[in-house]
Amino acid sequence: MNQAEISQLVSKLRIRINPRHKNLKNPEGPQGRLKKLRKTLTALFKYERLELNYTLADETRGYAERLISEAIRHGDTHKATMEMADYWIEEKQLIHKLFKVLAPRFSDYKTSYTMLYRAPKAYPDIVYPRSIIELRGNPFPPILSQKLDQRNFIHNVLLEEAKKAYRAEKYEQITKSLGEQPKVEVSDK
Repeated sequence: MNQAEISQLVSKLRIRINPRHKNLKNPEGPQGRLKKLRKTLTALFKYERLELNYTLADETRGYAERLISEAIRHGDTHKATMEMADYWIEEKQLIHKLFKVLAPRFSDYKTSYTMLYRAPKAYPDIVYPRSIIELRGNPFPPILSQKLDQRNFIHNVLLEEAKKAYRAEKYEQITKSLGEQPKVEVSDK
């Protein structure tokens, strides 16, 4: 198989994934780690925005991106994709949401399907860094406010016109002062 055919087998993710998984300590070991990831992934698809420790959110993001990209690519008729969704999503009604709501929502996206923000620390209470993970296009207000175009607000228009008038007055004063200066004649002696 050549390189072009191999790239068609697995969909390309739009986020960077570490080759090593994060060390999510759990008393149950690796099984507990997967259980925690499944629970978090299910909650992300259910609520569409979560606040978590950064390591857990970052690890969950990769699994969410892969699951959504496979749902978009293959749909709900592909057996392997359905088995993967059945394993990772604990609440079975959310599998329907993945294929019928989220996959059509993200089918035209050119960017990642999730956003990961670092949340501020509440010193000294929280030791571990917190973050917010969300699905794009969720119904909640945005975390980062959109910058509005404020040039056409009335106070900005008035200030801009006052600035122009002040500059015109200053340029006129400068030209008058240059015109009134006595000319110095240079004589040859």
